[in-house]
Amino acid sequence: MSTDTDLAKLAELSGILPAYHDLHGVKRVTSPQTQKAMLAAEGIDVSSPKTIQTALAELRHEQEDRWFPFEIIVESGAEAVQEFGLGAAWQLRLDGASDVVASGDPADQITLPPLASGVYALSASASGRTEEVTVLAAPKRLRSVDDLSGVSKLWGLNLALYGVQSSRNAGLGDFEDLARVAEAAAGHGAGFVGINPLHNMGYCDETAISPYSPSHRGFLNTAYIALDHIPGMKPGTAKEDFAKSRDADNVLYADHKAAHSAALEDAFKQFQTSATKVAKAQFAAFRADAAQQLETFARFETLSEQHGADWRDWPQKTATPSAARIEFHMWMQWVATVQLTRAQSRAKASGMALGLYLDLAVGSRRDGAEAWCEQEAVATGVSIGAPPDHLSPEGQNWNLTAFSPRKLKAQRYRPLRRIIGQMIRHAGIIRIDHVLGLNRSFWLPDDGSPGAYIRQPFESLLAIIKIEASQHSCAVVGEDLGLVPDGFRDTMRGHGFYGYSVLQYEKDHTGAFRDPSDIPAQILSCFATHDTPTVKGYETGRDIDWWEKLRWVDAPSAKDMRRQRGDEVAAFKGSGEFSTNVHARLAYSDATLVAVQLDDIEGTAEAQNLPGTIDQHPNWRRKYTVALEDLPDHPSLGDTAKIMRDAGRDGLKKGPNDDD
Repeated sequence: MSTDTDLAKLAELSGILPAYHDLHGVKRVTSPQTQKAMLAAEGIDVSSPKTIQTALAELRHEQEDRWFPFEIIVESGAEAVQEFGLGAAWQLRLDGASDVVASGDPADQITLPPLASGVYALSASASGRTEEVTVLAAPKRLRSVDDLSGVSKLWGLNLALYGVQSSRNAGLGDFEDLARVAEAAAGHGAGFVGINPLHNMGYCDETAISPYSPSHRGFLNTAYIALDHIPGMKPGTAKEDFAKSRDADNVLYADHKAAHSAALEDAFKQFQTSATKVAKAQFAAFRADAAQQLETFARFETLSEQHGADWRDWPQKTATPSAARIEFHMWMQWVATVQLTRAQSRAKASGMALGLYLDLAVGSRRDGAEAWCEQEAVATGVSIGAPPDHLSPEGQNWNLTAFSPRKLKAQRYRPLRRIIGQMIRHAGIIRIDHVLGLNRSFWLPDDGSPGAYIRQPFESLLAIIKIEASQHSCAVVGEDLGLVPDGFRDTMRGHGFYGYSVLQYEKDHTGAFRDPSDIPAQILSCFATHDTPTVKGYETGRDIDWWEKLRWVDAPSAKDMRRQRGDEVAAFKGSGEFSTNVHARLAYSDATLVAVQLDDIEGTAEAQNLPGTIDQHPNWRRKYTVALEDLPDHPSLGDTAKIMRDAGRDGLKKGPNDDD
């Protein structure tokens, strides 16, 4: 048998797709070079024909020699009869715990009792041999919005937290601003307030600003800490230190970071000497509950202060990190967690049906904390990306860390469970960016070989999400834009996920916007995202202006695009205002959830981000023109809220005595 044949079989057993079809329908075969790179990323030695042959034999033996499956998925709360008993005695434990949850004597079948949602380890012994089986006990479906809130249709306000202007923040929107925005939106009947990812960006990284390129998704961005609401401390402000960053039209990240970090260091010293005993005890409990994962993350942050933000450039032997600095970084995570928890509590207390709507990024930066902390679970030598499509004809390399399906499965998905759980516990609803990645991921090897797809343990990952969501009473939106495999959306809906619909992409064969009755109910619908033109930007062709300015299209093409856009807008708006008609179209659609951007309340033309640019466009920097203090009485917010209310989208949670 040839080496290429062995390699192809090894790749197939490892879930690497042999080919995919590009945007033109052309079949792209996965090359041997790509197969080698992706197998190496999974930790498989393919350095020679002999190692390839050995790896193939070992993988086949690993799969064929098993008496019991590697893992099973059962419905939580229901008895589950398994047909693989083989006369084995067995014990079941919650993953990471020592207490036996259930056990059984040797029999031909193993019958698991009704289990609470969670991840378990089943140890089965027969004929002197013991194997472990991962058991994922998950609800059949995610809970619906109606089930969670008592409201069948909701609307909410979406915004970029960093862009919020207030008289008290330090030049960057913070967790206290978030709570106040939620209260203001709730006053107009909004059922949720959605924001950009809150993932940690790296304490020492001076350049990373995109919330979709975080350092670690399992920890929070401490730049959002409100300095005047440190738990256990008397409220105080430091306005004089932030005049420059507060008054600018765009976020001045470097200026804010320097002043904000200095203020946090001072606050930590004060906390150590004068915080209440209750606060200190709560911090200690937080550290104990977070255990080793928090300390490992804090160790990374401390080492990055000594050796630089990119851990790949660190010396092989690093200096012993300062225990005091480790404690400082753990303290910041505690403060951020307390403040975010309070923001959600205040959102719900204000009457919001769901409260915070948080966003999970696709991955983390390869130079960041997540890649360093989870080295035993990540794929090496590859980046997550996307093949060429209609939006990016050259394809995309996101330079994000990929989890290895093989390694993740061996760890019972603990790294991913921690990340998802960290976010879900603070939210009433979450959005998973690029949810297709749960099914398959497009990896781009560092060696320059073409990218290819690798299968993910789809059903298992869905089970993990359902487990975490059920434990924290959270609804889940899966961002499923673009081309997806046949049946993918139906499968996701069957598990209770809400789809994601962007109205400016929802057009029929004539180019007209689709009728509301044609949009399915189990979705979150919006007109725009952070990556697309705002309502005003779409109406005025601001995105086309940028494309022409950046020479992505020539002048004649831009002229044609503007003419076509003008026809679309004129046909849609009829006799009314374009923005009003857009929000009415959303409000009266069948979509369960409708999101309105604060950009569109303001009538802003510029998008938050222009994909394909870094410094040419003010990505992730633009502040809102309306101050937080003026938001509750903003006329456009009131007008939009009335449209939503008239369409039956009162987003306040229903009590037992409220009318249906």
